[in-house]
Amino acid sequence: MTPEDTARACAQAMWADDRASQALGMEMTHIAPGTATLTMTVTEPMTNGHGTCHGGYLFTLADSAFAFACNSHGPRVVAQGASISFLAPGQLGDRLTATAREVHRAGRSGLYDVTVTREDGTVIAEFRGQSRTIRGHHLETE
Repeated sequence: MTPEDTARACAQAMWADDRASQALGMEMTHIAPGTATLTMTVTEPMTNGHGTCHGGYLFTLADSAFAFACNSHGPRVVAQGASISFLAPGQLGDRLTATAREVHRAGRSGLYDVTVTREDGTVIAEFRGQSRTIRGHHLETE
């Protein structure tokens, strides 16, 4: 199995049980070793008292992309920590894209950056996640 095949198989296995991402209408548009791209449209229940996308939903989108990127190698991986900086608001109806990329992976630890953008390319959030490999593998063959 190639690394690309492994990434796709791991993503399919995780997606099947990822009720949170599915419930929010997220779609996976790209998966490869150490990278993942997810999209989500801001709906009315996702808006806050300012009429913009609640930061928790932006974090969730970025966190989901992070999860798929760091789990793309086969072993099960969880978040050890994460932070986000909100740079611009998301608006009702915006189609948001979270692009995660592996910055560093060694031993059981990893570092991933996720950029969240609007359709016009405006960066609305930057997320950094630290991962930790745990016991188990996503694929039965490993």
